[in-house]
Amino acid sequence: MAVLVQKFGGTSVADAQKIRRAAGRALNAAKQGFQVVVVASARGHQTDHLIADALEVNPNPPKREMDMLLSTGEQQTVSLFAMALEGMGQKAISFTGAQIQMMTDNSYTKARIQSIGVDRIFNKLNEGYIVIVAGFQGVDEQGNITTLGRGGSDTSAVALAAALKAQMCEIFTDVDGVYTSDPRKYPKAVKMDQISYDEILELASLGAGVMHSRSIEFGKKYNVIIHVRSSMNDSKGTIITHEVPQMEGILVSGATIQKDLAKIGLVDVDNKPGNAAKVFAQLAEAKIVVNDIIQTEVSADKANLSFTCAKSDLGDAKKVIEKMQSQVNCKAIFVRDDIAEVSVVGVGMRSHYGVATKLFKALADAKVNIDSITTSEIRISCIVDLKDGDKALTVVCDAFELDKPVDQRK
Repeated sequence: MAVLVQKFGGTSVADAQKIRRAAGRALNAAKQGFQVVVVASARGHQTDHLIADALEVNPNPPKREMDMLLSTGEQQTVSLFAMALEGMGQKAISFTGAQIQMMTDNSYTKARIQSIGVDRIFNKLNEGYIVIVAGFQGVDEQGNITTLGRGGSDTSAVALAAALKAQMCEIFTDVDGVYTSDPRKYPKAVKMDQISYDEILELASLGAGVMHSRSIEFGKKYNVIIHVRSSMNDSKGTIITHEVPQMEGILVSGATIQKDLAKIGLVDVDNKPGNAAKVFAQLAEAKIVVNDIIQTEVSADKANLSFTCAKSDLGDAKKVIEKMQSQVNCKAIFVRDDIAEVSVVGVGMRSHYGVATKLFKALADAKVNIDSITTSEIRISCIVDLKDGDKALTVVCDAFELDKPVDQRK
């Protein structure tokens, strides 16, 4: 029998009625002949409430203890989900990440999956059970509970689908698919029928909230077909899969804005081999995730080096750079936390010209100044002033006609 993994986000299991509705979906899939594995998130705003509880007793709680606390949110959901299925006459059993040997490293609050034990799951599936697994969590080699970071239930689900060789991984959420931009920020955005792993990976890494970027990495690496769809209706959502030829005809598939960024610049660093390596080695040791990196040569002897990171990491990143200042002979350090990053993504950029021209003209016509530009093979990103961020996203979306289905764009 084919395995189907279904993941239900927090809003999809926020109360008893929604849990029963989600359980009904899992039961229907089982009746269609699938062996069903469900991955569930904490209900509603449960994780936020747990974080608030922690901060009330300690404004700087230890990360290990935070993982112990936050993992209880998903544990509540999966047990209730199993109870709902049992009440419908379907055998069901719930497991924590540790119980299925979801092994991770020991990076508390942002652990990475290393391996998954599937024997216990398959044994229960073969006995006719629907298996419900707590998302977002795992366990390290010392038996400590770890969590995968916010949105980590997506990663749990796709990783499980890969390990179980599932036919598909359905991600049920409060939206009915992947849109050309965030409808809350660009109300004219339209749903896409399909999108490539590379495109959604870029969009996710740039702040699109539909999917967690690490889950897409698993999907691409292990060929997991992902279906993002609404938990509120039965309509088809968006299929995430490998790139197909017709995708190349789409100049830009989507646009994003990221506002939770900060930028650190090192002015007049000694322009010699090894300095950049020193800087980013220290940032990595501090477990700071760096986004865009820009280095420009000022002269034969000096260069400017800058990077962006999450605002939440700014304090730690600044401390690292201040310690490094004398080692790389840096003249000055500047910090900006009033920025936004607007990006366009599309595999069509590989075979079409003119994307940059259209993007820059749209921003110029709107009198939005560009601080810096970074690119990949299928992405162009511009750092702009935070106050101009929303306007920048709107004019860019309009310029690339992201308010229209693909077949209606010029």
